[in-house]
Amino acid sequence: MMLPIPNNSHYMPPTFVLIGIPGLKDGAVSTSIVFCALYILAILGNGTILYVIKTEESLHTPMFFFLSMLAINDIAFSSSTVPKTLGIFWLNDGVIDATSCLVQMFFVHCLSVIESGILASMAYDRFMAICSPLRYHSVLTASLLEKIAFAILVRAIMVISPIPVLVGQLQYCSDNIVVHSYCDHMAVVNVACGDKQLDSVYGLVVSLSITGFDLFFIGLSYTMILRSIFKMPSKDARHKAVGTCGSHICVIISAYLPGIFSFVTYRFGRKTIPHNVHIFLANIYILVPAFLNPIIYGVKTKQIRRRVLCILTQNPKAFLLSY
Repeated sequence: MMLPIPNNSHYMPPTFVLIGIPGLKDGAVSTSIVFCALYILAILGNGTILYVIKTEESLHTPMFFFLSMLAINDIAFSSSTVPKTLGIFWLNDGVIDATSCLVQMFFVHCLSVIESGILASMAYDRFMAICSPLRYHSVLTASLLEKIAFAILVRAIMVISPIPVLVGQLQYCSDNIVVHSYCDHMAVVNVACGDKQLDSVYGLVVSLSITGFDLFFIGLSYTMILRSIFKMPSKDARHKAVGTCGSHICVIISAYLPGIFSFVTYRFGRKTIPHNVHIFLANIYILVPAFLNPIIYGVKTKQIRRRVLCILTQNPKAFLLSY
């Protein structure tokens, strides 16, 4: 499907056409149903987490502040791509105007950077809780939490804002077909026919630097946490300390593993891995963590589990008995 493009190749086409996941005709219906189900469950799960934290005063702590941030980000992250992807599957509506495409590109990558920052902040929270428990509440004050949240947001906006600007300045010749289910940065860059080196290098530098810094910070935090755990005198204390980190470690794995695999295969494995696999993994990277995070914290966090049970059974005593 081709749409008219201005004669001046320095301009972006007025619209792009997203083709979804190529080569998936036979499994399009089942894939779309799975995506839709995961999206709905992600919205419900993260919405429940937010409601529980907001309505239960005992959960108004730094740990659950960061968890609230993660839940909000997961809702926004999945909502930035899934509705359009489902529109492609169900309505064959892959047309998106250039401005909307750039806006989607900004939000997708900005929210990805925000999620990475939140996970790094949660590692710091666990470090303070285990390594300096007596100073935990005096250090992680409401003022500091607000500054951390603001810094995470500003960092994401600053590093991602140049991406749609650079993409908008590329030369586009006679093609407006984006081989993807949403306006991914490199997918749109590949449509251009001019010099793409600056865009590719900037995207690579941002991805490596942000992910590298946050993973280094998380690794450093957990190295110090493990040192403190090994110094604890009793087995029960060590077991309890590890338990407080279990949820966060699971979330880190679910967030970074598919993201890193998708990034590496897209950048360096395009000749060996089919393109539809790249696109499928890119969607999984957004959907699966948003779906899993509420389950992980709901199962592993006693306060949330009991509060949800209280809501479902309409039994206020259920929550009190958990203590």
